Amino acid sequence: MDRREFNATLAAVSLLNFVAPPALAQLASPTRPRVGLLIHSDMILLDLAGPLTVFSIMQADVHLIAKTEQPVITDVRLPVAPTATFQSAPQMFDVLFVPGGLKGTVAAMQDRETIEFLKQQGGSARLVTSVCTGSLLLGAAGLLRGYQATSHWYVRDLLAQMGAVVRTDRVVEDRNRVTGGGVTAGIDFALAIAARLAGEEVARRIQLVIEYDPKPPFDSGSPERADPALVGDVLKRRQDLIREAESAAKAAGAAMHL
Repeated sequence: MDRREFNATLAAVSLLNFVAPPALAQLASPTRPRVGLLIHSDMILLDLAGPLTVFSIMQADVHLIAKTEQPVITDVRLPVAPTATFQSAPQMFDVLFVPGGLKGTVAAMQDRETIEFLKQQGGSARLVTSVCTGSLLLGAAGLLRGYQATSHWYVRDLLAQMGAVVRTDRVVEDRNRVTGGGVTAGIDFALAIAARLAGEEVARRIQLVIEYDPKPPFDSGSPERADPALVGDVLKRRQDLIREAESAAKAAGAAMHL
């Protein structure tokens, strides 16, 4: 272990002890939760970073899984290096997580290897989860059929084409499916996961550690509260990608005979 790795480990242990000594000490054992995060090109970095921060504080056994060993380029052009591929990833995850990013999501929905990977892992994972448009990818793999779910507001209605029951909540929990809304909902989502895995006390402590106390300067974070003209402009600017998502969702639904 080099000095940088040692310092990172020391910092993580210190933070772990501060967050919740009794509960998280158990999670840091060999039975700590195993989390598999699917990473793909053009994913939204914040979709990944928010939940990953919470999972890391929990000392989860985190695996960043991609189709190949090559780093994936995110929406902000920063690369993320995978730690495992579809072939080398472990089985039986406690949490299988899919981030969003509409361009990358649409491409992945049409990639047979990605869909097969999700079908396989989703069948054995304790919790099958997503944030933002990642739920469209879960839907395309048939993992949301008959489940309540949400997604980014401008594509969440497409979930119905793949057999899901659409909800507008920021985080939706239905049995072992947990889906979050667009981008920033990732932290809300991850805290809900922390509560399920380690209890509410641990989740509350993590929320305090990361000082998650949002007070946005504007009240335009949802289409219900934003100016209708602004909503229309956003939809117009995204219409080509939304149409591609509609086609991909329709094809996925047809493949499931829906």
